[in-house]
Amino acid sequence: MMKVAITSASGHLGGAVVNAALPIVGQENVIGLARTPSKARSLGIEIRPGDYNSRSDLASSLEGIDHVLLVSGMDAPEKRIEQQRNVIEAAKQAGVRKIVYTSIQGAEDGTAFSPVVQSNRQTETDIRESGLDWVIGRNGIYIEPDVEYIDNYQQRGEIASCAGDGKCGYTTRPELAFAYAKMLTESKHNGHTYNLHGDAITQQQLTDSLNDAFGTQLTFRSMSVEEYRDDRTQELGEFLGNIIAGIYEGIRTGAVDNESHFVEAAGREHQSWEAYFDSLKSHSLA
Repeated sequence: MMKVAITSASGHLGGAVVNAALPIVGQENVIGLARTPSKARSLGIEIRPGDYNSRSDLASSLEGIDHVLLVSGMDAPEKRIEQQRNVIEAAKQAGVRKIVYTSIQGAEDGTAFSPVVQSNRQTETDIRESGLDWVIGRNGIYIEPDVEYIDNYQQRGEIASCAGDGKCGYTTRPELAFAYAKMLTESKHNGHTYNLHGDAITQQQLTDSLNDAFGTQLTFRSMSVEEYRDDRTQELGEFLGNIIAGIYEGIRTGAVDNESHFVEAAGREHQSWEAYFDSLKSHSLA
């Protein structure tokens, strides 16, 4: 049986992939890597050091691993490239045969988010040229932050952004985790790059779905990119505010309204948004 490792196991996506991989290869064959191993102990698997800045620690932690999932880092774009190269080179040194990477969709130029997208594209190139078997997933936009922000939306009475009527290929962490567990353990995916998201929806459709799930009466208001950047910067600071505005500018221009390859990656359809929001409605009534 193959032994797989998941980096950033203490994070939301990494932890979800760990849980999705367990029934496929068994608890003893799933290894978690974490910058702070103690934060991932609750997963109930072996946890090894996984700081992207330490190639030597990564090489030691990847000893005996057949396939590794590289969860994209959260550092500044210029730092991510070298950090993720550390994982790639450590995997080669340790004898890992296959690397799977969680990349992203988004505008590759012209927005404040584009440098992040460009850094991911560089890592994709590094992986393709690594000599290892590889699979690349390009994640859609997580829908969970909008759900988690519902109280703030209620206080404002609206959802406002610069996305306009652009469609966004949203996804959820559990759906991504299911797909990545398949991509990590099935050889038929080798050499493929997949866009991973559900049906693309507009911000008005998102607003309507949230209203139905939570019994709210939110409206959607379209803002200019400049207005939205100012709004997000005031609340979140310049760095994060610019990034968020760049993401929504990409929605506005169609950069995340792409063909989905979720069925090819996961072997089943992505959960429908009707089913997803119905589950939220059931939970809120429980």
